[in-house]
Amino acid sequence: MTAPRTPEPRPAAEPFLTGRTALVTGAAGGIGSACALALAEAGAAVRATDRDTAGLDALTGRAEGLPGTVEAHSLDLVDLDAAEEAAAGVDILVNNAGMQLVRPLHEFPPDAFHTVLTVMLEAPFRLIRGALPHMYAQGWGRIVNLSSVHGLRASPYKAAYVAAKHGLEGLSKTAALEGAPHGVTSNCVNPGYVRTPLVERQVADQAEAHGISRDEVLEEILLRDSAVKRLAEPEEVAAAVLYLCGPRSGFVTGSSLTLDGGWTAH
Repeated sequence: MTAPRTPEPRPAAEPFLTGRTALVTGAAGGIGSACALALAEAGAAVRATDRDTAGLDALTGRAEGLPGTVEAHSLDLVDLDAAEEAAAGVDILVNNAGMQLVRPLHEFPPDAFHTVLTVMLEAPFRLIRGALPHMYAQGWGRIVNLSSVHGLRASPYKAAYVAAKHGLEGLSKTAALEGAPHGVTSNCVNPGYVRTPLVERQVADQAEAHGISRDEVLEEILLRDSAVKRLAEPEEVAAAVLYLCGPRSGFVTGSSLTLDGGWTAH
């Protein structure tokens, strides 16, 4: 197994998002935290949402002194009305929140399947629905949906996650087609396995399901088809998100930007 990679120092982003308001879901850690900080570095006023209030507090501390701001908002995406309301008035929406459960399909708990689809597909729909009126009114908006290679490919034991990500791909493309006449873009970012708490939990679940060690899960399952034999870093994903929110990405819409170390090149 490749040793954890120390993230390269990130150059300060040009503050091209000054005056813009962004909302990032699942912002208390991992990819969401990296996205919130990258957007704030670019000057945005970021509404960081999560149900992990301690994680949000730590994030706001890390954001001190940046050109933009990060403001914590406690939000449980199972409350769909609250999710839609939270997105009102934002210029940039980053649908990042996710969850995972690894089980054989015939043993997959129906209530867990329902919850995953609620948080990872229905909530993004409601957030987009809440954000679009303001975006349309001003003639500009950016929607970035954190999908996955599992939005493009399937894997066993991940029925709910794969179904949600495939649905998110279709939702994102629909938003792109409807939003184009109004200056609104909608895209997916599709990472492979990223060094996040979600993936760490998944490694543990896979180890238990297959009766193998953590290192064997990484080498023989997660990274088996990856040309680059390491986990991606959250900052690498955030850089792709930031590009899609920037001034040179207005012609990019309805797309899926893959960051998978070559997995889907097979």
